[in-house]
Amino acid sequence: MQFKEENGALIARQNGETLRIEAWGKDSLRVRATRLPSFTEQDWALTEDPGGCLAAVEIGEADHWVGDGTMDKRQIASVTNGRIRAVVNFRGVMVFYRDGKPFLQEYFREYDGTLSRESRCLKIVNREWKGVIGGSEHQLNVKFESNDGEKLYGMGQYQQPYLDLKGCVLELAQRNSQISVPFAVSSLGYGMLWNNPAVGQVTFGKNYTEWTARSTRQMDYWLTVADGPRGILENYTAVTGRAPMFPEDRMGLWQCKLRYRTQEEVLSVARQYQKEGIQIDQIVIDFFHWTVQGDWKFDTTYWPDPKAMVEELHAMGIKVVVSIWPSVDRRSEHFWEMMDRGLLIRTERGAAQTYDYQGDCVEIDVFNPEARQYVWEVCKKNYYDLGIDAFWLDNSEPDYGVYDFDHYRYMEGPALSCTNIYPQLYSRVFYDNMKALGNEEIVNLLRCAWAGSQKYGNVVWSGDVPSTFEALYDQLQAGLNMGLAGIPWWTTDVGGFMTDDVNDLDFRQLLIRWYEFAVYSAVLRMHGDRGPYNIPPLDDRDWGGGYLHTGQPNELWSYGEENYRIMRKYLDIRRGMHDYIKGLYREASENGSPLIRTMFYEFPEDGKCWELQDQYMFGDRYLVAPILRLNQFERDVYLPAGTWRDTRDGKEYQGGQVIHAMAPIDSIPVFERVM
Repeated sequence: MQFKEENGALIARQNGETLRIEAWGKDSLRVRATRLPSFTEQDWALTEDPGGCLAAVEIGEADHWVGDGTMDKRQIASVTNGRIRAVVNFRGVMVFYRDGKPFLQEYFREYDGTLSRESRCLKIVNREWKGVIGGSEHQLNVKFESNDGEKLYGMGQYQQPYLDLKGCVLELAQRNSQISVPFAVSSLGYGMLWNNPAVGQVTFGKNYTEWTARSTRQMDYWLTVADGPRGILENYTAVTGRAPMFPEDRMGLWQCKLRYRTQEEVLSVARQYQKEGIQIDQIVIDFFHWTVQGDWKFDTTYWPDPKAMVEELHAMGIKVVVSIWPSVDRRSEHFWEMMDRGLLIRTERGAAQTYDYQGDCVEIDVFNPEARQYVWEVCKKNYYDLGIDAFWLDNSEPDYGVYDFDHYRYMEGPALSCTNIYPQLYSRVFYDNMKALGNEEIVNLLRCAWAGSQKYGNVVWSGDVPSTFEALYDQLQAGLNMGLAGIPWWTTDVGGFMTDDVNDLDFRQLLIRWYEFAVYSAVLRMHGDRGPYNIPPLDDRDWGGGYLHTGQPNELWSYGEENYRIMRKYLDIRRGMHDYIKGLYREASENGSPLIRTMFYEFPEDGKCWELQDQYMFGDRYLVAPILRLNQFERDVYLPAGTWRDTRDGKEYQGGQVIHAMAPIDSIPVFERVM
């Protein structure tokens, strides 16, 4: 191993690999390696200036026992930036330290002449490169020793009932309702960003941790240390970006359903809300208000004067959101021009098709700046210039017909090497251009995200999930882990997306429990595909805004008088928290704190809080204990140290104990921290 210092970075070379370790933000290090002649210029998620930090690099020698029992000297090097230190031995194996104590060590099982545990004949190395035949990329495998007793969180959104990810195998890939944001927060006081948008996998095993990238040009990860999750998130968002300040006029109720089919239908819903004395902040116009996918315009048959519609809604104080998909139907007026200009995703074999819902489609290549500008110019003319306020960027993974990632290619390269950042670039089609036009209050809705997406005005929702209590439980875990992955603007479809029968009493109970949970989350948004599907289409064409089915009504009054009463009651509660919620959004923009927080985020010294995953903190003041099972009308709640007031009856409790709370259908247990 050959070591040298270069502008405050440690460079190490061995067996055709170049390793680079450098300071990158407060108490943080960036670690890169490649077998190519040089590193790429891509910083991926590390978009923010890390500041003028400079690591202290030391290169020296250390004693090394050899096979005959004698001692020899071998080179060793270290990099120190504040509280974090990396040590690299003569074999290129790294150990990372926090305040002088090791917290992460590469896994190495290659015999090197010593008798240590790491020196065995398994021929397992810490960083394994396998060339991708026919290309310059490699398949990369990086292993670390597993820490007994460690808990791991973050990593985005996975549809599973686990908050602690230790023991989990996670696909590093985007799918509908799965969001890969590869930043992990450890109970040992460190965070790790896998700064690589390649398709792969991470295994947080009991015996070792393993990260893989199926096609990449270099290894790139970032480590930080702090005293707890709050400090870790602050360091992380300092180098990846923080959410802007959320607009005050969108902190209330968002109204949506699958799907409003006509201009008059949207206006009638808005007028009814006004008649009921309920202010809605936004109304969302869902898919197939257009002619065909990729035309990106209203079907004038059913939307004859969208500008007048927007003006009337604005007069009611309602913002207007329209759905945009990245798919372009072969029947679209833009398809052949976009295909000829290379603005669409390419397939590696067979026919050019990436998506097949309601049409034969190819999706846009958002890695191509020309494609991004083309789409924006069309959407600006047909939506933004009419007064549309925001965009619902659906299918933003993108949603492939088949998730065969090795079949697709972008301008940047094979999808295997970079597809996970697609949703972030898709959001920037709109964010960057709206920003350039002077819009300082950009809030767009997306179904997917990647590391750093928080800085581009993205409200991320959890995708097309079932309408079940099991799914509600999973969404709580997903939302908490999304927050720990740096994405504070997160929401769900109230009641889940897929409902067979809105008249089913079990579903209505689920709807209310989900709604109560959503009131204590970043965004309160009514949406869902509500069966039964007995509403006939508006016409018999196989295209346009009239032919596709629509779901049952999904407004607050759609589920009976008693449920309407409960939802109005909790909407009033949310309105009463407006200034508090505004403060939480400000905190997210200042230090990266999520709005919904794990118990240990606020109480890191309380070991019990690291075990809880069925209750959470809404900011630093409110402890929320959602009801997550059918016909559950009471539950246990753990109160950490301090004084807590039941928001429903004002009764106070001393913390450090489990209490039993009643939870009738119109009541969610919420306790206010008496500061």
